[in-house]
Amino acid sequence: MSKGIYTAVSGAMAQSAKLDTIANNLANVNTPGFKRDSQLFREYLASYEKEPPTITVPRVPASIESFYDMQGGDKGYVDLDGTSTDFSQGSIKSTGNNLDVAIEGEGFFEVATPDGIRFTRNGSFTINSDGVLVSKQGYPVLRSGAPGQDANGRQIQLNGSHVAISSAGEIFEGEQNIGKLSVVNFGNRDSLQKVGSSMYTIRENQTPEMSNTDKVSIHQGFLEASNVNVIREMTDMIGTTRVFESTQKAIQAYDQMAEKVSNQISKLD
Repeated sequence: MSKGIYTAVSGAMAQSAKLDTIANNLANVNTPGFKRDSQLFREYLASYEKEPPTITVPRVPASIESFYDMQGGDKGYVDLDGTSTDFSQGSIKSTGNNLDVAIEGEGFFEVATPDGIRFTRNGSFTINSDGVLVSKQGYPVLRSGAPGQDANGRQIQLNGSHVAISSAGEIFEGEQNIGKLSVVNFGNRDSLQKVGSSMYTIRENQTPEMSNTDKVSIHQGFLEASNVNVIREMTDMIGTTRVFESTQKAIQAYDQMAEKVSNQISKLD
């Protein structure tokens, strides 16, 4: 009975985490360049913690008696296994802002932050008081160079005159070519980790292949919208809430059974 309540509690915790993920997706439905997350789970079996010689798996048709031979190997519960990010393309929407830039295709802008280079799909840029092209958070946007490495000398300096950005990412002020926006692609995007503000960093102990890519189209005066589908998220939220309520009822049922067993044992004494 105690095994069952552990399974039910772990299931409730898993559904609660899933609800948190869905809520975060919905909260960022209007965040440019945001990519939706989904919660990952796996089944954890207590037999993984036992030495092979200590577990006797029954070799006869399943029966009530055969479970005793497994010595707890049948105990299992839901284990949180992190989140997975959906990197699919969001819709491209016109803003009319000359410094808004959207990526169509696979790639990320490079941004220099106090914590190192970060990667983002949010192309809501502006020019700071020093004439440097910066992100919405005020971090310098980098020109093409060695991706993920030293940001020195890669800032984009502008004097405030009319700025034009080609579909290849080339930046012009009048007829002067200022440089090219750094758009980086990764061999394994699962190596990226969200760090907030629609930015990503590389996970610890990960060394993904990283290169500047030309297989994208840059759209000036546009932003990539979030790829969150509100209807899908609301449907998932309703389903997850129902599962969560079911696990709560299971926990209550186990609790009531435990109380009855305790009362009956006390009467026998």
